[in-house]
Amino acid sequence: MERTSVPPIHNVAICGGTHGNELTGVYIVREMQKQKMEKAGSVSVTTVETNPRAVAAGRRYTEMDLNRCFTDVLLSSPITESTLYEVRRAQELNAQLGPKGSAEAVDLLIDLHNTTSNMGLCLIFYSIDWITLHIYKYIENNLSSVPVRAIQLDIPSSKAYSLESVGKHGFAIEVGPQPNGVLRADIFNVVKEALDLTLHWLQKFSSGHSFEGGTVEAYTFVKSVDYPRDSAGKATAVIHQNLQDNDFKLLRSGDPIFQTFSGDILKYEGEDLYPFFVNECAYYEKKIAFHLAQRKTYSFPPISVKND
Repeated sequence: MERTSVPPIHNVAICGGTHGNELTGVYIVREMQKQKMEKAGSVSVTTVETNPRAVAAGRRYTEMDLNRCFTDVLLSSPITESTLYEVRRAQELNAQLGPKGSAEAVDLLIDLHNTTSNMGLCLIFYSIDWITLHIYKYIENNLSSVPVRAIQLDIPSSKAYSLESVGKHGFAIEVGPQPNGVLRADIFNVVKEALDLTLHWLQKFSSGHSFEGGTVEAYTFVKSVDYPRDSAGKATAVIHQNLQDNDFKLLRSGDPIFQTFSGDILKYEGEDLYPFFVNECAYYEKKIAFHLAQRKTYSFPPISVKND
């Protein structure tokens, strides 16, 4: 692939607390604010605690999942007395960091998350853009303490529902396993290292360093799988022990995925796919036992900064 010139990254927003009980991002953002970290080389850094009410309550959200509030429909909905808090907050964040899809939007938005699933460190993003893939490759090459993977959600920008979609470029950093409402030093250190690597890459890029092209593997979302349920809608099974904690291990037809409460084993039927967010605590209410993905290889070109 031919070398590509990409507009500079002048500013980056680092956000935590979108889900109020995912504490790594909350405390990383608070520490960055305490250290008054406002620049990384020539790149301006903005830090935001995104859902302070949920953080104070120690809950994922107060009225509605904030990380499902950034679609064009919800961002443009009229504010009334009955508007839910998280919808209001999404519009405030969009005004501060966006507006989504505009020339004024922050150049790069990074949202920090935890998962109760055994997923290591994942970058989650919508579009396949060269900045994101280069940063992912840089982290993958330089962080060895946990597996580093990428998840791509093939969703149009107008329907992209999470905070990172507000930036010109954006991704979530999702790290686990970590229980809700708990801080773990190992998880904190992994996220801090990934952020430091990202900021180091941005400094090098903005100072004129060229990066060679290459390839990366990413997991592209295919579908979600619910728990088996009875006629009243109650779950009748638990994730099978062979699937538990085996996120991103290839799932083949005939592999056990559920054990019913009466002891029966239910097996997977379908094409070979990769499970992730296996038994995620927050997805019980969403009726999701795990997601399934295809693993794809993406190529990206050498890049350098385009002069203003």
